[in-house]
Amino acid sequence: MAVDRLGLMPSVFLDIKHLFTKSSRSVFAQKDADDEHEKSQPVSTPSPTPLHSPEDIPETIEPLPYNMMELDFCSLIENENNKTVTDMHKYFSSISPTQQNDYTGLFEGCNLIFITAEAFSSLAIDKEITPTLYRMSREGFVFNQFYNPIWGVSTSDGEYVACTSLLPKRGVWSFSRSSSNFLPFTMGNQLKDCSYTTKAYHNHSYTYYDRHRSHPNMGYEFMAVGNGLEIADTWPESDLEMMEETLEQFIDKEPFHIYYMTISGHLQYNFAGNYIARKNKESVEHLPYGEAAKAYLACQKELDMAVEYLIDGLEKKGALERTVFVVTGDHYPYGLPKGGIDELAGHRVEDNFELYKSTLIIWKSGMEPIVVDKPCSSLDILPTLSNFFGFDYDSRLLMGRDIFSKEPPLVLFNNKSWITEKACYNSRTDTVVFNDGLEWDEEYIKSIHRMVSDKFKYSEKILDMDYYNIVFGGE
Repeated sequence: MAVDRLGLMPSVFLDIKHLFTKSSRSVFAQKDADDEHEKSQPVSTPSPTPLHSPEDIPETIEPLPYNMMELDFCSLIENENNKTVTDMHKYFSSISPTQQNDYTGLFEGCNLIFITAEAFSSLAIDKEITPTLYRMSREGFVFNQFYNPIWGVSTSDGEYVACTSLLPKRGVWSFSRSSSNFLPFTMGNQLKDCSYTTKAYHNHSYTYYDRHRSHPNMGYEFMAVGNGLEIADTWPESDLEMMEETLEQFIDKEPFHIYYMTISGHLQYNFAGNYIARKNKESVEHLPYGEAAKAYLACQKELDMAVEYLIDGLEKKGALERTVFVVTGDHYPYGLPKGGIDELAGHRVEDNFELYKSTLIIWKSGMEPIVVDKPCSSLDILPTLSNFFGFDYDSRLLMGRDIFSKEPPLVLFNNKSWITEKACYNSRTDTVVFNDGLEWDEEYIKSIHRMVSDKFKYSEKILDMDYYNIVFGGE
């Protein structure tokens, strides 16, 4: 494959202080025409093109339908007395649904193992230290412009975004608050409705971030330390040990969907106080990095061994070829000093966009690599998987988009910066840079600002109003 190394690529490196000659210029000012400045921005990307299409992707003959459900918004509006809910009905009825595509139903009927990995990022991908993750990141879907923004409640919000395709509400524990809401589109609930075995595991306290309430509400039988998961009392706990203790609980119960929230990658990154880093110290001692960077890789090695254990176990049972793996981080490794991040990246990492550039693994044994250059983020994981599994879902009611749809991409960040196929906006400096060959478009900028603002606004309202329950009646 032509991709040499995924990760924090210099193609998106931005030297912010040189982007514009006047730092006070607003986003509606004329852009700087300096070619060198524009070359450092995220580039325009084509629709994803398979290098080798899987044999089971059907040839498109008829016009493809849309991922939307038969919702009578006119009736909902007419019969609603609450102004906030009426406004929500009007908003969602105005959203264009995404169209189904050649990847719709690609993984229908497959098992699914979804791992949200503590502080996992492209920095953890190393051919020698994490060979399993390295291989999976190159053999499956290769997302060259995947971003994993950080949110206010770090790990919990990172999980919430990936699992619900909703943006978290500022100042609250959104995942905890969602535990009393109807969440029909989570992978757990959708696959449970398809008669899957659905289990979730976490190798730390079962009450942490109120996961004992949020995760059962997503459709999982939830087990963690304190309510059934028996593992050694270390800090952090071992991802490998969690896999060793749980694999036999589901491997004979196909079809299954298993969700893991890991912990071995947790800070602090040193060899004195971090059990996992110390456990795997020997494997990283020879590396030319400082202690923090080496300790981070040592922690991520535990994740690599855990995933390898699952793959080996599934292969022995003959279930590997029917199992899809998804691995994403909850957030970038913010516990790693900036110098350590720069060390592992091999260059100075820009901190408004590139810091959040990461790796999303979607892998199935035997598949050929499919390279995707379209900007995407953790917000897009759920709708993408929903399309892969052929679910009957409504794309209008999610804030992310199926990555393989024809809809233009939108990556948004906690500070309301954004990246599209045409431009990127840095909210810190209030500046926009368009890609090479594109003219300044003030109306386009305004429209993306409105779109970003609406996604934050209506994500909060979905949470506060239990909106899915209103629309579907808690079916």
